[in-house]
Amino acid sequence: MTNEQSSILKNMTVEEATQLQHRLVDEISKEFSNNEFFQVGDVGLHPGYKRPKMTAKVEHVLQQTFDAEACALVRGSGTGAIRLVLSVLLEPGDACIVHTGPMYPTTKETFRMMGIQPVAVNFNKPQSILEALKHHEEAKVFFVQHARQQPTDTYDLREVIHYVKQHRPDLPIVVDDNYCAMKMKGIGVQYGADYSTFSGFKLLGPTGIGIILGKKSGVEQIHVRNYSGGGQVQGFEAHELVRSLVMAPVMLALQNQQVEELYTRLNQGEVKGLKQIYVTNSQSKNVIVELEKPIAEAVIRSAATYGAATYPVGAESRFELLPMIYRVSGTFLEKRPELKAYGLRINPMKASASTVIRILTCSLADAARDC
Repeated sequence: MTNEQSSILKNMTVEEATQLQHRLVDEISKEFSNNEFFQVGDVGLHPGYKRPKMTAKVEHVLQQTFDAEACALVRGSGTGAIRLVLSVLLEPGDACIVHTGPMYPTTKETFRMMGIQPVAVNFNKPQSILEALKHHEEAKVFFVQHARQQPTDTYDLREVIHYVKQHRPDLPIVVDDNYCAMKMKGIGVQYGADYSTFSGFKLLGPTGIGIILGKKSGVEQIHVRNYSGGGQVQGFEAHELVRSLVMAPVMLALQNQQVEELYTRLNQGEVKGLKQIYVTNSQSKNVIVELEKPIAEAVIRSAATYGAATYPVGAESRFELLPMIYRVSGTFLEKRPELKAYGLRINPMKASASTVIRILTCSLADAARDC
């Protein structure tokens, strides 16, 4: 692992995203024939699959697309996916190696409710990982979040996975790929992890569906444990999910272009009253603005009146077309609480950088006048 790495994760280009879209559709064409794809799906426990047949077929499409041994579509979005994988690999009281950065709130709750004992290690320092692997042989899982947990994170996911497998090949690696799947050049299982977990909702899919990719043994246990017709992702939901996923990569790559354009234009001084502008992977890739005056909350209130979204729904879900101007993430505030008064998190979503600049300019003027 290099000593000087950027905290910014590298998104796919539009061309690379197009290739992923085409690969996904190619896998769909291999799984469905004779216009079968126009039948939107069954419900319940199909005798041959113990889950809806359409769900099983979509799982196979995703398994192939992401180079995994198996796939499970589950309830509970990304959080549910993480909980189910950890429930297969860990018992209450077991130790799990995690990063020292603030844990995502729902993941933290998963650890609490399952009685998992976190062993915090600084993933930014390879030597710290090595020492933890040597001195914590009791750890049963290595859990790593693909997206950044704090502004100072610089670890490279692929290198972390390689490092762990080199020194503890027996240790299962679970990756939280939320906010990164279909944006970055690869996900955890494609880099050698045992399991990847993420939410379909963050990829324009229907609400509530989590995606698990990884080892066949663990995924099959999840299917067996979910022997309940009402607990299944029904066939029509799985069909809707895969239709949505086809649209996600290119749209997210275009959004990334607008994030970078916004960052450039703000740094060129198009909007007054800004002290510092930078890009972070605080959950989604955002532009973080530090204001000259402590008026962030007033700016956010004003932005709503000009058409901005001022809170997230699912971090780039299908409902989030309008640009978001919001407070910085909770995990970032743990490290820098002063950003509550001075900081803005801006995601263009499906809007242009120009739309964001128009709204931000008007909102700053209103907030300065009111304060």
